[in-house]
This record gives sequence, structure tokens and C-alpha cells, in this order.
Amino acid sequence: MLLFGLPINPGAAHAAPAAPSAHVFLVRGVLNIFSLGMDQIANRLQQQGITATVHNHMLWASIADEAAAEYKSGRVNTIILVGHSSGATVLPDIVARLDRQGVPVKLAIGLDSVFHTSLTGRVGRYINFYVANGAGTPVQRTKDFRGTLENVDVERVPGISHLTIDKNELMQQKVIAEIDAAVRSGPSRLPTEKKPQQPVAGTAPQGSPTKRATAAAN
Repeated sequence: MLLFGLPINPGAAHAAPAAPSAHVFLVRGVLNIFSLGMDQIANRLQQQGITATVHNHMLWASIADEAAAEYKSGRVNTIILVGHSSGATVLPDIVARLDRQGVPVKLAIGLDSVFHTSLTGRVGRYINFYVANGAGTPVQRTKDFRGTLENVDVERVPGISHLTIDKNELMQQKVIAEIDAAVRSGPSRLPTEKKPQQPVAGTAPQGSPTKRATAAAN
């Protein structure tokens, strides 16, 4: 009698809808073969229970449309973008396309974009790590950009180069730490200006001669 009214087959009961979550889109660079650090980061995030997928930079428009569809459906409430090389170059295009669809990006991280890029649209925080003495360049802000932009020169990180920045252990730890913090802080919202955080040890933000001098002295 105590079981009266309970389903005979528990599997027949409808599962509760999954709570909205974060989705990290990682974008590889040229030829889709030189950015295997994106796969390493994705694997580490998946082990933490964070949804992470790796994509070809040539499909950047499809990445934006997939992210927008997930956000609008309610399945995802936090969109995070990470790109290396050409994958970093297309991040502003993804952000702009999402903005036109009314979808904000919580966090975007570029690793050594190979071309000059400029930002429009909405990003809670955009971090551009670049190797100043290599192929990388700073990202420029436009009047149509809303959010926080940080250009961080990482040329003094040991063993860093354009081809290794995505695989460097220190950089991977920094990227994952930024993603973890963004996921913990909640869903994507309209961005507001924030003060830049402290850079990775051995790095210096663009235009910070004091920190550059300190790093050089060490």
C-alpha cells in the first residue's frame, strides 16, 4: 500500500530538464592541425564537467549560430570562446555575429591572433594573449564594443611562441582558471567595465612599462 500511486517502472518517468549550463567553444588555427592545445584544454574542461567542443576556424559563422541556438533555447546560459592563431583572429567575428542575434558572450580568450582585429558587440571580458616579438598583435576596441578588453603580452613566458602558446602548461592553466571563474560567476549578462586582473606570472599587459621592466629584471 505504501507503494500505491508510485510508477511501477521508474524508467518510464520523465527526467527533469537539464539545468542551463556553460558551453566553451574552442577554435583551432590554420589548416586545423597546428592548434592541438585546443583539444588538450577541451579534455581538461570536460573532466571538470564543463561542456567544451573544438572547431575549425573556417566554420566561425556556424559556431556563432550554434551558440546562439543553444542560448536562445535555454540549454546554455554562459557562452565562452577560446581561439588560437587564425582561431583567435575570427573570435571578434563570432562575437559580432552573436551580438546581431542578441546573444552576449561571457568570456572570450584569444591566443596570438595572426592578424590585426577589432572588437564590436558585447563581451563580458575579452582577453587577448599575444607574443609581442612574434606573429601576435593587440586587439583594438571600436566605439561599438561593450565590455572589458585586456591585451596581455606573454613573450616572457618561458618556452612561449606562436606555435606553442596553446600547448604551454602555464598558459593552459591560466586559460582554464579564467574559464572556471567565468562559469562560477553565473550566466552571460550585458557587460560592464571592470579593472583588468593581474596577468600571468612572467607576462605584462600592453602599455605597462613598469611591469615589463620588473619582468626583465627578474
